[in-house]
Amino acid sequence: MQDFPVSLEEIDNLARRADTVIRRLRERVFAPGAQKALSVRFNVRTAAEMAGRTEKAVRDAEGDGRLPTPEKDPNTGRRTGYSLEEVNRMREVFGTLPRRAAEDPATVLAVQNFKGGVGKSTVVVHLAQYLALRGYRVCVIDCDSQGSTTSIFGLNPDVDVDEDEDTLYPFFRHGGPTSLHYALRATYWPGIAMIPANLGLYDAEYEFAARMVREQSFVLDRLRHGIETISDQFDVILLDPPPALGMISLSVLRAANALLIPAPPNNIDFGSTAHFLKMMGATLNELAEHGGARGYHFVKILATKMNDQKSAHQAIKRVMEAVFPHDLMQSVLKDSAEIDNATANLMTVYEMTGAATRTDTHKRCRVYLDAVGREVETLIRKTWPSHHAALRKEGIL
Repeated sequence: MQDFPVSLEEIDNLARRADTVIRRLRERVFAPGAQKALSVRFNVRTAAEMAGRTEKAVRDAEGDGRLPTPEKDPNTGRRTGYSLEEVNRMREVFGTLPRRAAEDPATVLAVQNFKGGVGKSTVVVHLAQYLALRGYRVCVIDCDSQGSTTSIFGLNPDVDVDEDEDTLYPFFRHGGPTSLHYALRATYWPGIAMIPANLGLYDAEYEFAARMVREQSFVLDRLRHGIETISDQFDVILLDPPPALGMISLSVLRAANALLIPAPPNNIDFGSTAHFLKMMGATLNELAEHGGARGYHFVKILATKMNDQKSAHQAIKRVMEAVFPHDLMQSVLKDSAEIDNATANLMTVYEMTGAATRTDTHKRCRVYLDAVGREVETLIRKTWPSHHAALRKEGIL
């Protein structure tokens, strides 16, 4: 019998040591009893711009009682700024909330790529928060058992999330709930709800595979039907699938009505994205034979982790522009230390405050993120007939 120097026991020890590192990180970020809160505030000029009105209109509405009087610092007597809830209250008063009409379809947008490390979760959380800042009602569904998106939204997957009550897992099980309302949770971001994930969701892959033999169409469209039970509450539903071709990923492809494909411009990742597109096409055609064809309002490729200092990135980006002239997004999510620093503390760039937001690095990063958000927002609005008149007025349609 061959003697292997690394035994299963040693692999278990590696897993335990890795778990210790993760636990210590989460203990630092998720202090006992602490609850993540959004501390971002906006001055009157920014708040007025967000609400689509002038500063005078805001002050007049406060003066005549349509808006509450803003809080002031007891020591300085100066305004403390407006919270996002208060900005949304302004939008309600002024009638400038940019939401879809009841007859418009909710956008179910999957940020999908079967390869890990392409910036999928980074795009999901920042896009969700950008849209919430704009006043949309957003739901984030974490379909990845790693729970990265869940962690960034302030929930410890190992402690705060019960796989039998809080994730998609019960819904995927035989005889499970008929609606996804049971799993919806409010977040510390006004306008964003989420369905979290943890490692227990991985078991759904095995259950799905076993049921595929007996109930193909039911399994494939289970997530789509679940989303239909909650879609009336939201303008945009963002899906963060696992970075692999599995049953949950297939369910996400069937549930979404729009796709955003993050693809870093390097040889390996771009090659993987090409394989993903080929595999996705073949898979969707195969699934169509069993559950009917599914189409999308839009499918766009987003260049992520772009480094302008690397000539190889620039070369591959030019290739992407030539190969996907109509499918590649104009905006680019560039590689940024700001995103890395925020993620290290399980935060996003949009929730950073204080001196950190006044650096050139932060400002550049916000420009990239806002550009991506605006372009996706426009793509979404084009799918809503009630927005077409406004889009024509803006010169977009």
